[in-house]
Amino acid sequence: MSGSETIRAFVALELGAEMRRAVAELVDALRPRVSRARWVRSEIAHLTLRFLGPSSAEQIETLRPALAEAARACGPTEASVAGLGTFPEHGSPRVLWLGMALPRPILALQAACEDAAVAAGFPPEARPFRPHLTLARFRQRVPRPDLPPADLGTARLETLVLFRSDLRPGGAVYSALDRLALGGAE
Repeated sequence: MSGSETIRAFVALELGAEMRRAVAELVDALRPRVSRARWVRSEIAHLTLRFLGPSSAEQIETLRPALAEAARACGPTEASVAGLGTFPEHGSPRVLWLGMALPRPILALQAACEDAAVAAGFPPEARPFRPHLTLARFRQRVPRPDLPPADLGTARLETLVLFRSDLRPGGAVYSALDRLALGGAE
């Protein structure tokens, strides 16, 4: 990244291959039930802890050591992955999501990522953190879908990633700028 280049970036926790496969199976089951959705590719499923948006090289360089410290302070853990819903809660849905119940250490990690982002010059996040995996987005007004129960068990959370996001006609392409093992393990 050059000094004057601005990129679109976010901080997330990676999901393991087994959980990504489970998400793909759930999406396959939902496709016939949910119309006019633009589905997120399951192979890039992740838990966003902090969306950064347009980011300068200086902001990214300021953010990196703080994220590394936050990752070291939080050991690997598991989170429950269950429940389907939409954002916003009322009116025409824009996002179809799969819920995650996070343990306290991951909530503390998310708060540390928020603090690091603000210290690097990003505006504070105005909305409360709602842990979820985005499954689909709706470009147009659609009726609220009738969603079945969903419980995918637990996901092992071991790696914090600073991602670059490049928007393309076929969907976003994510590139890892940093991969940080939780707890500092290799």
